[in-house]
Amino acid sequence: MSEVRVRVADAVDAYLQRKAVGNPDGPGAGTYASNAESVLRRWAEWLEREHDVASLFDLDVEHMRAYAEELDDRTRRGDYTASTAGTYFAVVRAFLSWCVRGGILETNPAATDAAEGALPVDDGADASDRSWTREQRDALEAFVRERSLEAEDAPRTERLARLREYAMVAVLAHSGVRGAELFRVPEDDRRTGATWADVDFYSGTIRVLGRSQRLEDVPLPASARTPLRRYRVVQDPPSNEWPLFPTRHAPSVARRVRTVLEERGFDTEEIESLCEKHTSAELSRRFAIAPPAITTEGARSILKRLCTAAEIDVGGDYLTPRGARTGLGERTYPGEQASVETALRQQSSEQSIAVIEDRLELGRGGADGETDANADEP
Repeated sequence: MSEVRVRVADAVDAYLQRKAVGNPDGPGAGTYASNAESVLRRWAEWLEREHDVASLFDLDVEHMRAYAEELDDRTRRGDYTASTAGTYFAVVRAFLSWCVRGGILETNPAATDAAEGALPVDDGADASDRSWTREQRDALEAFVRERSLEAEDAPRTERLARLREYAMVAVLAHSGVRGAELFRVPEDDRRTGATWADVDFYSGTIRVLGRSQRLEDVPLPASARTPLRRYRVVQDPPSNEWPLFPTRHAPSVARRVRTVLEERGFDTEEIESLCEKHTSAELSRRFAIAPPAITTEGARSILKRLCTAAEIDVGGDYLTPRGARTGLGERTYPGEQASVETALRQQSSEQSIAVIEDRLELGRGGADGETDANADEP
């Protein structure tokens, strides 16, 4: 057995197939498999990319400690909350416990003090969890609204930028959509950012990939729809596949344009000729090549800049996408149901994380991974 090299990716496939079939001792195993898949596949890719580990037999405690440190680093940068990082680690630990019970591994390198000790501590003081107060939300929204009005007669580029900021703040402040549902998450190829095809102005909803890894229709109150509709008119997207908030990073747009033109049969000479005569943004619109959406990190940078410009006091920090959502459940809007539905949606997600922690602590399914691993970016 020791001479057989079991690839991490192959073991993950076997594990997910087993859970998809269902475990009589753990109801909901099929749901677990779909939720855990993205976590485990990203972990396997990270292992091979960062540590050149493709075989389970090459995996040791130091690798799992490095993974915990990576999660801690992402938490410090505001990409994850401490609870989300803990959930991701718990999913991997459950998979490795399954490998131990199946005789593939002798011990679980994740179930050690050395590895778990590097995980971030959820002390309740995470800056990304800091809720937007009503005063902060109103001040920021008033600032971006006023700037969009002042840009009515400005050149299209400036007007579009101001409306983009207003729409972004309004959607975050009033819909309860998560940053990872609205913007692009580079590490997750399923989270490519919301597009105009996801927005239904008639029903007042936006379709997103929720924490459950399933598509969900989230209410868009009028306070979010109005600035979003004004922004769309000026943006005038060539197709509904256009992201709501496309990146303005020219190299990223250029790479996307070149790649798609190649896929459409343009040869190198034709592409070079087009790029010499037109900017990437012009080619993107001309050929209806949707640019990448801004990333969650890019969205935080925009909010940080806006908070500074608006002189909003956040105790030396800035308002984050996650903070907009955590403060939403406490607010109500006359004639709107979004705040109630958002509060319930948030409560359900928080409860699912609590279920994971409880089961791992009590040993009821923690080793089997019978948990709902529906955590994502802030």
